[in-house]
Amino acid sequence: MEALNRTLEGIKARGEAGLFVGGEWRTGHGEVHLDVVSPHTEEVLLRYREATPADIDAAVIAAREAFDTGPWPRLTPPERGAMLRKVADQLRARLPELAEAWTGQVGAVLGFTKMASGQSPDLFNFYADLCDSYPFVDDRRRSSGGLARVVQEPAGVVAAITPWNAPLVLLCYKVAAGLAAGCTIVAKPSPETPIDAHILAECIAAAGLPPGVFNMLPAGRETGDYLVRHPGIDKVSFTGSTGAGKAIAHACADRLARFSLELGGKSAAVICDDAKVEAVLPSLVPYSMPITGQVCFSLTRVLTPRARREEFVDAYVSAVRGIKLGDPFADGTGMGPLTLERQRDRVEGYIGKGKAEGARIVQGGGRPADLNRGFFIEPTVFVDVEPGMTIAREEIFGPVVSFIDYDDEADMIAKANASDYGLHGAIYTADPEHGYRVARELRSGSLAINSMAVDIEMPFGGFKQSGIGREGGIEGLKTYQETKTIYFP
Repeated sequence: MEALNRTLEGIKARGEAGLFVGGEWRTGHGEVHLDVVSPHTEEVLLRYREATPADIDAAVIAAREAFDTGPWPRLTPPERGAMLRKVADQLRARLPELAEAWTGQVGAVLGFTKMASGQSPDLFNFYADLCDSYPFVDDRRRSSGGLARVVQEPAGVVAAITPWNAPLVLLCYKVAAGLAAGCTIVAKPSPETPIDAHILAECIAAAGLPPGVFNMLPAGRETGDYLVRHPGIDKVSFTGSTGAGKAIAHACADRLARFSLELGGKSAAVICDDAKVEAVLPSLVPYSMPITGQVCFSLTRVLTPRARREEFVDAYVSAVRGIKLGDPFADGTGMGPLTLERQRDRVEGYIGKGKAEGARIVQGGGRPADLNRGFFIEPTVFVDVEPGMTIAREEIFGPVVSFIDYDDEADMIAKANASDYGLHGAIYTADPEHGYRVARELRSGSLAINSMAVDIEMPFGGFKQSGIGREGGIEGLKTYQETKTIYFP
């Protein structure tokens, strides 16, 4: 934890100046202090002053001035891209800190965070490259009266609100694309996991972006609601729960503010009858419970042909039993704790509901007996699950997987689609073209065939209650743009 400790010392050295507003570190107006708690030791890592509505006002004013009169949206896209590459370089130099901050706050195992933290600088470089190649101005249009130019302009001042499970990567999806488009940002990271956002603010300052282009204030739900409703915010980009997303959509609708929502999931792993067990397990096991199941695209519903149910369940349970629970910083640990005590309580509540509704546990279901400190829970596997059960319908956000039987392909597709969500999924089959045909029938924003994939250069987002809009890829840039048509005689 040496890198994390250095980061914490740097944050603490600023004292109460924990808000980044107008290019400066400032002390917030709030009287409430919040704690960042280690999920595997239950020790306090950091205490900081929560932002208030007055602090939000200051950040929005700074972002507003930077957008309305500052240089950032008036730079050429390649000029903005050059600045984004500088941010990427700063982030890449601090990858050990980023990985350890993720592990320390969230409990994700260090091997995973070391691998996944590289997405943050990669996102800035990807959108920097788009600044060089994307057609921000299309001057080839011909109207009835002559020529027209169709221009993609920045949406304005963006409120970027992110959850606690993947703090920096999810923030960088929004910030990198929004900055590339020419927007200015007011970022509100989760109050439970603000350390990564501090590092990003430091990197943006070191890269020399103009004051007010990026502002950062960790705060809770009430202050976040004030930010969403602020008249100086042109667009809200939110990642989090479906319930919170609905509230944000209502608030934005009142004043016709733009919004995009990346929300929950109840993704299905569809195992076709011709799939081989050894081809399924390598991606199904790690991606049914990534970050202890606290990922929106987790493959939490596993659909198996009824005649082969025992074969797949036995193999999956055997693999899950081999996962070592414990200190997420330690070598060999395969699964860390849940991030929050309240999240463990929530997961235990869902396990109780599953049993009460008639599903049967074949693995886990409780707290590990040898770990008496930290928010740990055993990886849990249910069978005899029907699509209407609570554990098959609602997002649990924990290491709980439900096996659901199907009779034929029509039944398989119907059960895979029997969800209020439609974020991600996987299809396992010996015939990839058959997998493609199945994928076209599934109501989901993305699907992987014989694997599990989320690529920052591809659009990610959901159907139904999994959200509105896309992040990542070219589509992620378009999310932060408005279209303007200019006619010439």
